[in-house]
Parts: sequence; C-alpha cells; structure tokens
Amino acid sequence: MAKQPKQNKTASGTDVNHVKQQNQQAAQGKSQYGAEFAQQTDAQQVQQQNQKSQAKKK
Repeated sequence: MAKQPKQNKTASGTDVNHVKQQNQQAAQGKSQYGAEFAQQTDAQQVQQQNQKSQAKKK
C-alpha cells in the first residue's frame, strides 16, 4: 500500500481525512459516542439530580 501524501496530516500529526469523516458522522447523528451516551442517560434522573444540587446551593 502506498504512503499517503504528507499533506493529509497536520503539524501535530492529526489525520485530516479521519477528522473530516468524524465530523461528517457527527453532523448526520451517527457519532458512536453520542448515541451510546444518549442510550445510557436517564434524562429524568439527571434533572432530579440537578434540582437537588440547585437546592443545596441555596
């Protein structure tokens, strides 16, 4: 397999094409992390925890 031209990497070594692909997936709502996080999060429980936290601050 031929090496990709150096222009596909930033100065810090980040693969530009990989970042573009991740951004595209995120824009389409196919981000693996986002979907996984949403499935594991109970919104009602988080709201209750936030209310308790706010009540303690007062």
